[in-house]
Amino acid sequence: MRRFERWYGAGPLQLVVVLGSFAVAGYAGVRLLAGDWRGVVVWFVGAALVQDLVLIPLYSLADRALRALPGVARGGWINTLRVPAALSGLLLLVWFPLILGPPARYSAATALPGGVFLTRWLLITAALFAVAIAWRATRSLRGSSVPANGAYRRKRKRLVR
Repeated sequence: MRRFERWYGAGPLQLVVVLGSFAVAGYAGVRLLAGDWRGVVVWFVGAALVQDLVLIPLYSLADRALRALPGVARGGWINTLRVPAALSGLLLLVWFPLILGPPARYSAATALPGGVFLTRWLLITAALFAVAIAWRATRSLRGSSVPANGAYRRKRKRLVR
């Protein structure tokens, strides 16, 4: 068993789980490509290109702008702003057709109002930022922020001794 773990890097159960997940992904890929394989390939390549050529530069630009704000990077606020922004962006990515304005047939097909999604997304985004900022402010007031550059580990070692 130790020889296998040294050769593979993990236990045999992990290998079985990985092979099983590859089998499920392969089956899903075969089923997905069986209908309109050209459309799936175009969508996949287009999504990869949009991610690499448009979204990553936007993420990087937003992160640089955030780091340029005084006290944000040093005070530990950077992740406080990144997490709600990422969750809000994910919600926008998943629900953007409805947020940007559902088609006219939406209300007729679902019997639900179509104009509420933008307001709800904005409220959820505001709530995410409010919770994150309240959490960080509470941690800052209690003095429990985690120092950077390994100082936390050194401080913890002194306390454990």
